[in-house]
Amino acid sequence: MTSRVIALDLDGTLLTPQKTLLPSSLEALKRAQEVGYQLLIVTGRHHVAIHPFYQALALDTPAICCNGTYLYDYQAKKVLEADPLPVTHALQLIDLLDEHDIHGLMYVDDAMMYERPTGHVIRTSNWALSLPEAQRPVFTQVPSLAQAAREVNAIWKFALTGEDTVKLNTFAKHVEQTLGLECEWSWHDQVDIARKGNSKGKRLAQYVESIGGSMKDVIAFGDNYNDISMLEAAGTGVAMGNADDAVKARANIVIGDNTTDSIAQFIYSHLV
Repeated sequence: MTSRVIALDLDGTLLTPQKTLLPSSLEALKRAQEVGYQLLIVTGRHHVAIHPFYQALALDTPAICCNGTYLYDYQAKKVLEADPLPVTHALQLIDLLDEHDIHGLMYVDDAMMYERPTGHVIRTSNWALSLPEAQRPVFTQVPSLAQAAREVNAIWKFALTGEDTVKLNTFAKHVEQTLGLECEWSWHDQVDIARKGNSKGKRLAQYVESIGGSMKDVIAFGDNYNDISMLEAAGTGVAMGNADDAVKARANIVIGDNTTDSIAQFIYSHLV
């Protein structure tokens, strides 16, 4: 197995705003595989929400999901390594969500759970309905997240969304201070909350070490704050043109945005 790795964020990076893969990116990544690069999805998504992209890329590698919370073997359909949220922390967070009237989507086992549909849930559910049934992520409405948290095997993360980003940011800081959890922005209106210490960069480094590789041989593509850890850890961190300036500043290279052939152009210019 090659130790040269291309680590790929999905939303805002490899995916267009319409959640599609550019044909140019697919062709270039296929060429990179042919010359010895291993492709690795490193995403904030749940593993049940990466099916169409994993299959289109024809991967055989595990995926790093929920911002590094776990490493998932897509072929064997099992979790290889994980640091889920302790149930006690999840219950404390749910109490805070209720207290501050913030709706959370709870990522667990093989599904995503919610009490009331938020804009994020509605948007993602509509996207899911456009997919073949076998590729659709599982959304489950439950009467109580607290009760559900006591009954599942693992809680990967919570995704909080809302139009009032100032309120979200204030809440995230409060959670970090009071519960000691990891809060990262993964979209312009979404904050992800997971166990402290989890990050894309940490899980990626662990995986690369496990295959006998070095992070200096890793090229990582990302666009958001939850990508910074892997952009900095990789030998070459590549930020998308649509990324915030603060994210671009932490990368080695900035390319075009996710609507252009910029990923393909980078691969042809630098890797193959």
